[in-house]
Formats: sequence, structure tokens, C-alpha cells
Amino acid sequence: MSSRGPGTSLVDQRKLLNAEKKIAEKRAARGGYTGEEDIPVWNPNVKPAIIVNQTKSQSVADSRSKDIKLENFDIQYAGKPILTNANVMLAFGRRYGLVGKNGIGKSTLLRAIAHKELVVSSHMRVLHVEQEARSRNYDTSAIDSVLQADEERESLIKEEKSTNIKLNKTSTPAGEMAALNQRLKDIYARMEEIESDKAESKASAILNGLGFSPVQQQAATRTFSGGWRMRLALARALFCRPDLLLADEVTNYLDFPAVVWLENYFQNWPATLLIVSHDRSFLDSVSTDILHLHSNQLDHYRGSFTNFVATRLERKRNQIREYEAQLQYRQHLQAFIDRWRYNAKRSAQAQSKIKILEKLPPLVPPSKDDMEGMGEGQDSIYFKFPAPEKLSPPILQMTDVSFGYTPDRTILKNISFDLQMDSKIAVVGPNGAGKSTLVHLLTGENAPKNGICHRHGRLRLALFSQHHVDQLELGGSSVHFLASKFPGMPEEEYRRVLGRFGLPGMSALQPIGTLSGGQKSRVVFAWMAMTNPHVLILDEPTNHLDMDSIDALSAALREFKGGIAIVSHDEQFLDAVCNEVWVCDNGGLTRFEGKLGVGDGVVRQYKKSLNIDGI
Repeated sequence: MSSRGPGTSLVDQRKLLNAEKKIAEKRAARGGYTGEEDIPVWNPNVKPAIIVNQTKSQSVADSRSKDIKLENFDIQYAGKPILTNANVMLAFGRRYGLVGKNGIGKSTLLRAIAHKELVVSSHMRVLHVEQEARSRNYDTSAIDSVLQADEERESLIKEEKSTNIKLNKTSTPAGEMAALNQRLKDIYARMEEIESDKAESKASAILNGLGFSPVQQQAATRTFSGGWRMRLALARALFCRPDLLLADEVTNYLDFPAVVWLENYFQNWPATLLIVSHDRSFLDSVSTDILHLHSNQLDHYRGSFTNFVATRLERKRNQIREYEAQLQYRQHLQAFIDRWRYNAKRSAQAQSKIKILEKLPPLVPPSKDDMEGMGEGQDSIYFKFPAPEKLSPPILQMTDVSFGYTPDRTILKNISFDLQMDSKIAVVGPNGAGKSTLVHLLTGENAPKNGICHRHGRLRLALFSQHHVDQLELGGSSVHFLASKFPGMPEEEYRRVLGRFGLPGMSALQPIGTLSGGQKSRVVFAWMAMTNPHVLILDEPTNHLDMDSIDALSAALREFKGGIAIVSHDEQFLDAVCNEVWVCDNGGLTRFEGKLGVGDGVVRQYKKSLNIDGI
């Protein structure tokens, strides 16, 4: 009997190697592919280099202009071209949404600007808020951390203190006193100009808008989780008001109220904004322009994301019509040539047509993936959850349930909730209000302190959460992961399921550590599908998906014949799937009663009901 490594179950390692070899041979035949690009050696300590070749950059009009013009630049990441001979113009005060499919290089472009690999004028203040905020392991409070982000104000405060100390010293020479007094006047004048006395109230208002309670604002930054550190990094950037703010998926860790607040805040943003987001309603609300990254180029469009998609699709249709017209013209020429080429009377005309045909430029069909990643490439990605057998109700029911992690702090009190096989429920509310606690009660991870939680005896429930994504074995492949969870199947079955969730071919054999965040999420979706669940519980499932994947997921959930409960802040995704909204807030769980026939989905109605303004 052949030996097997841990977690490989009955999967034949030789078959896996043979399958990998066959696919590599096919790709090599198509373009010299060796297999090394798609199956890199995963090393968590090695970060690929960003290589930038920039011919020209400038600030437009004059040396103090805050418009940014970058010309003829190339960017490579891990040896692969991201942009080639690209050009971009960022006009001061405009808000740009940067869109494109997952892995195309959007975050790489932002990092190249933030890290000064793409050179912008030295007088421009640039700040970058990334998807993963770095930990700040010190005892500074959240509000002090925000205040300290304004380096000029901090410098003025320190200089004011040192100047006053010198003025109060009897040993200070009389000749210096006049100069010190003048400098102190200048400091006070500048502090008044930047409204230093209002800084703390502004910082507190920003933190409040992003969901920080008064207690959290005074808490040490080292106590915050990754999601709250992300919010804190965003708060620091908003407080500083840089000339150019680079924001990468900043809504991922925000709840609905915070997203609405940020939309309103950005609509009054006084400087330039370059933002990456998969949230279409957020982009529509915030963006004045769209930059489309595709085919190693950047294309600029005026208007919202919806306008961009409409313009793009119309251009696509025109390209198809032009291609078909050109194809028909060439076919007409070729038919004439074929018919009369050897006819004595018309051979001269045929020769003329041959010359015309030879002078025509090569006919290139429109790119099929031109709209990939923007929610218009639905045919390229298709998710599917199998239909479970029917169960008689009740399926999953909570009655007068209360729960708290400590006796003196009740998070949810006397809540009742009924999830059936036909339920499509959105769970919304502020962060910290108990949405995750509700998820843990539904899955049975937490037991209620009071009340009754009833689950059907044959209920199979599958949960998606970021924790499950983070717990994937990064050194193993997706096939091996599924084999460890569902032993005894042929590897073709694992690969079939992974292919159904957008991980075909070699990507199913790559180390999971080399996959993108969206691809890792797809591995978890595939695992969920293989459990054949009656109920799906999804906690922020769209955070790392591009728009095509979100559309594929929403289509799969609409078709799913079981019950669904989703915790998410993505308005369009929720409205596409759900017909009920439950609000978790102030220790309770209540159904939001939307109105029929008003044009908006029930989630959008809830969002409008919040009536939150930016600062």
C-alpha cells in the first residue's frame, strides 16, 4: 500500500502529479508555459518587488499645482506587467474610482504612488489607507492617535511649549526675548489658521462617524482588532485631509451606518481621492470619475460607475458591430475573388480585390473579457450550491433568547428569530451591536443564557466567515483541503467542485498561500457546497470578491433552495438576494418593514432611513 501524507486521504498523489503535468503540457503548447507562473513556491516572508519605469511626471500649470499628471510609465509586480506605457491625470478635487478585475494590479498602482515609486511633486501630501492596516502596538488612545496624525499641528504644539519654556527662563538673554515673542505670535497665528482648538472635536466626530463609541475613542490602540485598526487608519487619513488620499477597499470593515457616513463625508472631500472598491453603490455615491485598469492600460471616464458601465457596454456593442461589418466586407471581397479569380473577363477585378484585401489591417475580434471584474462578465464565472432535501418546519428558530459573554454585559436580549428553508434574510446594524454573536448563536457555537434555540434534527448548516478563510492551510492546495474535509472521493470530483467556483485547472493545485483573497473565499464556498447544506450563514462574504464574483455569488444564492442569512454592508448585493432585513441594535433584533412599490429594494430603504450626514 502506498503511503499518504497528512490530510490527503484517498487522493492518489501520482494522479495529481499526472494531472498537473498534462495541464502544464497543454499550456506549454499554447505559449511556452512551463507551469512555474501558476504554481509558485509559496513563501510568506517574501514580498514580490514592484518595478516602476517612469519617463515623465509633472504637476500641471505650475510648480505649486495640485493636479497630478503621470506620463509614459510602466509597472511590473513579481515580474508580470501591470501597466505599460500608461498615462493618468488626476485633477485636484476630483474623486476617482479605480476599477478592474481581481489581481489586475489596482492595489499595486496605489502602492506605487504611495511609496513614491511613481514620482509626484514634493509639495503634495499623499496618504494611503490599505486593506490591511498595520498594528500600532502602543498605549496611545484612539483619539490621540488621530490627533497625532496631523504632524504640523503636533509640531506647532511642541514648539509652542518649548518657546514658552525659554521665555519663562530668567537666563534667556534679553536679545532673544523679542525674537521668541514674535515666533510665539506666529505659532498662535498658524494654530488659529488651522483651527487647532477645534481639532479634538473634529477628530472625535470622525471617529464617531466610523463607529467608535466614546469609550473606544479613549481606548489604547493596541487593544483594537484588525478591522478596528483599519477604521483608525482611515480616521487618521480623513483628519489629515491630504492632497491625495489613496483608499483601498476601506469599506470592507465598515457597518452600514459607517458606510453611509463615509459616503456623505467623501461627497464633500476637498482634495483628490483615488479609491478602490467592489461596492457599486458606494462607488456610485462617491466617484466623479472612473479609472478602468485593463490590458495593462488605464482608461478614464467621467461620471459615476453606473455611467461608466453603460458607456463601456455601448462602446463594446459598437466594437462588435464594427467588427461584424468589417468581417462581412472581407468575406464579400473573398467571395468575389473566389468566384472570378480565374475568369478571363473579370480576373483583373479579382486581382484588384486581392490587393484591397491584402492592404486591410489585421482584423482583431473584440476582447471577450473587456468587462471582467465590473459585474458585466457573468458568463465567465458561475457558482452553484446544490439543492438540499426539504425539511419540515421549524428549521432554525430562536425564541426570547438572551446572550452575554459576562453576567454583567448582555449583548442580545429577548430576541426571536425564525429562519426557514425559503428565507432570504439580510442582517444589518452597527458594529458591536451583536451581529457576529447572532451568527454564533445560529451556528450553535454559542449557547443562549436564556430562551430557546431550536434546530431541526437533520439540519445541515454551512457558515462563511473571514475566520474560515484565515484558517486555510496556506501551504497545501485547494484540492488537498477538500480531500481532508471529504475523504474518499476521486480528485476529479474535488477539482470539478473547485472549477464550479472559479478555480479551474492549475489554480486548484496551487498552494493556497499563493491565491488572492477572492480565490481563498472561493475555496471556502466550494467546501460549503460540498456539505450540501439546508441553510447558509454568510458573514461579510463579498469583502475580497470582484464584481463578477459578487454577481455569481448573488445568482447562486437566489437559485439556492435552502435558507439564507447574510451579514453584509454591500447594499446592491443584499438587495439582489434578500427579501427581508433584520436590524441588530441596542441589544435587540427587529425586522425592518420596507414598503412595496417604491422602486427601491428593502435594503436601500433601510439605508435611506438612517439619515446620517458627514461632517
